[in-house]
Amino acid sequence: MLDMESKGSASRIKKSAYDLLSMGDDVMDDDDDYSWDLIGRDLRLKSTFLFCDFNQMISSAPQDQKEALTELANKLFQSIEELDDAVKARSIPLTHNRYDDVALILQEVMAFMP
Repeated sequence: MLDMESKGSASRIKKSAYDLLSMGDDVMDDDDDYSWDLIGRDLRLKSTFLFCDFNQMISSAPQDQKEALTELANKLFQSIEELDDAVKARSIPLTHNRYDDVALILQEVMAFMP
């Protein structure tokens, strides 16, 4: 059974994942500096929340779930880092490609969370 802190972390993970998934409509159809900066800042903010909440979830998870959660988190953060690099490079095609990769993993995260 999850304690209240873990339930809160799971809820915030789902919320952050949903927010990042809904970002897909905003991912770079315009090539202006403000949009690139806004997307980059939002991505880094959401990934910070995800990191903290995944850390809490992994720490309090039963031993048999820790490895699966850790692998999922590592896969997610690796893909978010690649997306962040694409945003910093200001490459629209690369950003779309990396976003699609992140979106698939975020759907796995949503399915995994209690």
